[in-house]
Amino acid sequence: MMKLTVTLSLVLTLAASLLLTGCGSKDDTSTGGNENASGEENQTIQVEGSDTMVNLAAAWSEKYQEDHPDVTIEVSGGGSGVGISSLIQGLADMANASRQMKDKEKARAESELGVAPVKYVVGQDALAVYVHKDNPLEEITLAQLDAIYADGGTITKWSEVDIEIPGGSDEIVRISRQNNSGTYAYFREAVLNDNDFKLGSIDLSGSSDVVAMVEKTASAIGYSGMGYATDNVKMLKVKTADDEAAVAPTAENVINGSYPIARPLMIYTAGEPNTTLQTYLDWIMGEEGQAIVSDMGYVPVE
Repeated sequence: MMKLTVTLSLVLTLAASLLLTGCGSKDDTSTGGNENASGEENQTIQVEGSDTMVNLAAAWSEKYQEDHPDVTIEVSGGGSGVGISSLIQGLADMANASRQMKDKEKARAESELGVAPVKYVVGQDALAVYVHKDNPLEEITLAQLDAIYADGGTITKWSEVDIEIPGGSDEIVRISRQNNSGTYAYFREAVLNDNDFKLGSIDLSGSSDVVAMVEKTASAIGYSGMGYATDNVKMLKVKTADDEAAVAPTAENVINGSYPIARPLMIYTAGEPNTTLQTYLDWIMGEEGQAIVSDMGYVPVE
């Protein structure tokens, strides 16, 4: 009888130990938390997506965490498509996007998550057209951009737009983005009228990479957010037609609607956000968060 009691006790102890181990190994949800040394709950927010927004998102997270030490915000880029995909898979709490979600992405989110994505416009951006600082070109039309970048476009040399490149080749070096980028998708929609890109461009993964390539390539042209401008590149004024005024990519012209290739910057959540996410979103949309939008070279929401 004694032996049976001891054996039963050991079995129960082992079972309890296994149960506790199993509970301890369960993954926390990304906005779930653990207690810190002071007994307060730590919250982690996973943010992924737009490379146009990645520096802005990093600046937001750095400042917010200074004032909210109980919150950890992890930011990564990869492109709008990557962020949206991660949101749908439950790997991200917030998806930064410089393009609208596609209908098929919304349908997939509703199918896999059981909730509709919610969109928040958190800023605005002028999609700037960049050339090397020594390029004498000052302005360009949307039709010329289409002829340079679109499949079937007829412009391949700078001399075809009456430009001679100092110390560079006459051949236009087209710098573009990879197709998982929201910037790529928006440029294709707004400038190429949803037509395909011409083959042969140099397709880069990040917004800053585009500007860096234009900086060191005298014959290059590229497109990226205006917040990535440097002293070694020139942002061209853009005309909607030959007889229209050329408009510079500035915050004022984005606000008044005169710059033709401006776009909203967005954050998507999977359904209505929980308290942690909503508090952070309210801060982003508030005075402090929008001041950072302006400081980073973008346009705050009105």
